[in-house]
Order: sequence, then structure tokens, then C-alpha cells
Amino acid sequence: MPQYDGVIIGGGPNGLTLACYLAKAGLKVIILEKRYEMGGGLCSEMITIPGFIHNTHAIYHPMVDYAPVFPDLELDKTYDLQYIHPDLVMAMPFQDGRSLCIYSDIEKTWASFAQFSKKDADAYRDTYKRFKGYVDAFLGPATYDMAKPAIEQVIKLHSKPLGQEISALSEKKPIDIIHGIFENNQVRTLMLYATCMWGLDYDLEGLGYLVPLMVNRAANYRLCVGGSHHMANLMSKFLYRHGGMILGSQIIKRIIVENGTAKGVELDDGTIYQATKFVASSIDPYQTFLKYIGEKDLPKDLVTRTKDWKWEKWSLFDLHLALFNAPQFIAASTNPDLNKAFIYVLGFETEENLIDHFKALKNGELKPSGFNCCFPTLFDPSEAPPGRHTGLISEHAPYRLKEGGPEKWYKIRQEHAKELIDKLKKYAPNMGEENILWTYIASPLDIENKFADMVEGSIKQGGYYPLQMGYLRPNELCSQYATPIKNLYVCGASTFPGGLVTYGAGYNAANRIAQDLGIKKWWKEPEIVTKAKAEGLL
Repeated sequence: MPQYDGVIIGGGPNGLTLACYLAKAGLKVIILEKRYEMGGGLCSEMITIPGFIHNTHAIYHPMVDYAPVFPDLELDKTYDLQYIHPDLVMAMPFQDGRSLCIYSDIEKTWASFAQFSKKDADAYRDTYKRFKGYVDAFLGPATYDMAKPAIEQVIKLHSKPLGQEISALSEKKPIDIIHGIFENNQVRTLMLYATCMWGLDYDLEGLGYLVPLMVNRAANYRLCVGGSHHMANLMSKFLYRHGGMILGSQIIKRIIVENGTAKGVELDDGTIYQATKFVASSIDPYQTFLKYIGEKDLPKDLVTRTKDWKWEKWSLFDLHLALFNAPQFIAASTNPDLNKAFIYVLGFETEENLIDHFKALKNGELKPSGFNCCFPTLFDPSEAPPGRHTGLISEHAPYRLKEGGPEKWYKIRQEHAKELIDKLKKYAPNMGEENILWTYIASPLDIENKFADMVEGSIKQGGYYPLQMGYLRPNELCSQYATPIKNLYVCGASTFPGGLVTYGAGYNAANRIAQDLGIKKWWKEPEIVTKAKAEGLL
């Protein structure tokens, strides 16, 4: 019977992070992954034509400049990890030939915005600097520290003027924050999309403190050279080098709990992996608690809180393209930079178009609207054969369609993919059939079927709602990564700080487990966290 210090369920970015830190600390750990390969959302595959690498989930990496895994694991020094920070990060072309652009250089962004509104250009410059201050001082550091009860955190924030400013945003709706800063309709459209593209409800109060982070990240997304899976591959090399193990194609039957203590994991084929010190789950609460343990072995309040868990109200409809040539945008005639943007936001000519899109999502309706898209080979030619390109169209879409439910996706996926290509052609006319070698479709239903912990296509293991964030993610009983079951921990996107490949949940769980086991940590607290604590914000 195999025996390990720790057994980790799920080999996504957080499971890998936890395993890497604890393996180097001297623990014997194993990851049990359901899919053939590790990485979870760090997924890159040849799904169209051999030689064309497509990032089939995570592609816009948001926290490369903050996440401790990068300086701690030193994958860039030991191996060949490389991230690209494009000059033009996000662009919104319009059908009249104009475009709005968010550059990594704030002054270039100012110049782009000034073509629409000098007042908004000045507002962006001031807002970016102010929001960057929020991210550097609190929002970034808080991602890599334990969540605190709301009252305790509010008291800390209110002790400092900067913290008071952040706290004041919390009860505001994202749309009200954006409207309070910008006045031009097109500028509002781009900034509201950038704010809400990962799950913030434009009209919901309680999470406004995340708006500065999303606005700041719109100029700071990175692309992993070699594909997103390359990051997972190098993390697995680090893990193996320090004695850890990963097994794919592992179908879990149950988490073994004896006398209120997690003892290991049993597979469907009867194989048991004993855990002498801990079991950690990086998957969603439903599977972790209700499926793999069962109500009879759980406290009643944990059962209740788990059943209260809500998935996101939307998912993604992704269309991957193998291309002869890169797109040529009409708007590039007035801004040549536009043919080499990282993220394009297309189809939303006005803010009203965008809001109609958000409303349709809530109602389970699929209306002609807009999407974001990118062409990674503009920056990383290694992801396609010489001279060829890859593309991704990614549209917010309801999992449960109002007419026909999720199963309707099987019937309309091809037709809907054609509609998206037709929309792209309005902005880049060369993106017709003659330029597209092959396509691959991933509907919200396909996402659920591919990633078992993305129930209803929920890309973050659960929606971003006030009662599912911070100290309440996944619930107040498990928000510190330990659970009411002794030696059982949680460390996935359903825990604080959430999804989007920040590595925060895995990193924080490593700190908690090391603390509980009395392990001497080989890593140091990030300087940004130490500084935030010294300032009294954390």
C-alpha cells in the first residue's frame, strides 16, 4: 500500500504549487490527477493540426509580476521559462476604423484615449497610478496571504487613508466606478469589459475593491512562451527533482476519513494511497466534501455551506483557429500597432451593446454580441509551423441556454462558431475560409466535460459573489485552507483568492500546512506581503 506524507488531489496550478513547495521542504508528496496530463487550466494542446499549439484554457496570465512561485521556484533560471509582456496589451477596434488601446506604457495609452477624450486620457493616467498604488500596497500582497474576517480586514484598511479609499470602493458597482472615472461611451465600453471579463458582475455591489486590480491587470497580462502548459511542465520537473510524484488518469473513489481524520485516498480500482500527514484537495467543494467524503462524515454546517455554493452564471464559448496568415485589421490603417495586440475586444461598438450582452448572459440567452480574441503566434512563433499562426476567439456564453438547456450546445455549436468568424471578418477581412486551415470548438458544456471541477462550465470553480469571496471562499469553515476534517486541506480556485491562475491558493495552503506540521520553510515571505503587514494593511 503506497504511503506518502501528503496526497494532493488535482494537478492544476494550485495543486502543483502546493506540491512544489512542500516537496522541496522535504515532504514525500504525490499528486493524483484525473486527466492524462497535469496542469489543469494550464493546458496547451494540438487540437487542430499537428504543429499548431493552442492554449485551451488559461492564456492571459494575470499575476506573473506578483506571484511568489516565479522568484521562489526559479524556473526561468533552472529551465527555460519565459513570459512575454506585449507592448499593446488590449485593443478595441471599431467598425469606423478607429481603435482604443491599452498599452503597457501608460503614456501610449494616454495618447490612444486622447483621440476619443482628452479628459478621459487624463483620467486614465491618474487612475492607473492610483490603482497601481492600491495593487502594490494591498490587493497584490493580499493575494498571497491568509484571508481575514471581513470586520478585521475593514478595521485594518480604515486605519490608513489608502485603505479607506480601497474600502470605499467595495460597496460600489463596477459600472458606477467606471462611470465615475470616464465619460466617453467607447472608453467606458473598453474599461467596463476589462473590469468584468473574468466574472465581476457589472451591476453587483460588494466586490468593487476588485475593480482596481482588473483595471491594472488590463495593462499587465502576460503570455507564456511555448504555451501555458509549459509552465505546468516545468513545475512538474521541479517537483520530480525534489522527490515528488504525479500520476495521471487517476479516478478517485473517496477520501479516506477515519475518526474525523483524513488518512488517504482510495481510487476506483481499489488502490489506496495512504497520507501520514495530510490530504489536500484542489478541486471544487461539491466533489471534495459531498462526493468523496459524504454527508455522514461531515459536520452539518459544512454540508449546508457546501450545498449553498454557487457556480458562475456564465462560461466561455471558445473557438480555436489554425491559420495561414495573421489577421489584418482595418483599424490598423490608422494605428499600425493594432496588428500586434495581445488581446482584442471586438463587437461592442457601444456600452449599450456590452450591457445588453451581460444581461443576455444572466437570462441564458445567446445574442449576437462580442468577444475577446488573440493570436499568440504574433509573439511566440514556436506555437505554430514556420510562417503560420494560431488564433482564439473567446466569448462569454451561458452554460444553460434558455431554450434547450446545456444540451442545445451540441446542436448549435457549428453554426455559432461561424457567426463568430463572420463577426471577426468585419474587423479583419482576411479572416475568411481561405485563411482558416482548421477550427476546434469548446462550448460551455465541453468545458464542463473536459474539466470535472468546472461544473456548469464555471471557469473559477465557483462564481464571484460577495458571500463567496475573501474569508467566505469557499466558506468560513475552510477559508484558512484547513477544514473541519483533521489533516484535510483545500487549495483550489474555490478557495481564496479565487481562480485565474494566480497560484495564490496553492501558495497560501503551503504556508498553512507548513505551519500546522511545524515544517521549516525554505521560502521567505514575499516582500510585498511583509511591507503590507508593516503598514498595517494586512
